[in-house]
Amino acid sequence: MLIESEIAAMPDLGHRLRQLRWFRRSFRNSADALSRRYGLVVHIDDEILAKVFVDWVETLEAKKAFASVNRSDFIVFSGGLVLMGLLKARPAMVNLGQPADGAAVPEILAFWPEGFLYANFCINAVSAVHQQEFGTPLALSDSVDDLRTWWSFRENTQEIPAYAIAFLDRFLGVEPNWAMPDFPEGRDGMKAPEPDALQQH
Repeated sequence: MLIESEIAAMPDLGHRLRQLRWFRRSFRNSADALSRRYGLVVHIDDEILAKVFVDWVETLEAKKAFASVNRSDFIVFSGGLVLMGLLKARPAMVNLGQPADGAAVPEILAFWPEGFLYANFCINAVSAVHQQEFGTPLALSDSVDDLRTWWSFRENTQEIPAYAIAFLDRFLGVEPNWAMPDFPEGRDGMKAPEPDALQQH
């Protein structure tokens, strides 16, 4: 049910997303792709989106040493941080419309349009960066199409926004760290690093 946007075709995506104009462009492209497919009307507050971006980059800078421990896992974690920021700041408002082919709006999208928009963007971005850097796509888990999972996703992230990271992990087939989702050192992919691997450069 997830909809790809032009984001996957953007070269050097991992670095470009860390520039505000590319981040904005990628997010808007993702929203446009959903709008074309499902007839959504999406309103984006660029100032709030910029604040999400700045906060995300600052957090990445503080955690960047973990990229040298497990680059693949750090890419997924980075996407989770974006999702957490989007869910907290809510830069978009989505009104439902009629899908282009006249079919019904998927139940998950109807249940939580904004959450679907944010998750769709983050999943596509993480998958595209991983594909570019490692040559292999990330396989989505069945939970991404499970409405019960999305109920839990919405309810839990309203109480604890950091759970967004764990849910993105789950969608991407990575074992979530439910105890400390926003601490990369608690992730399975970051366990037992070399002592000098976390030195700042």
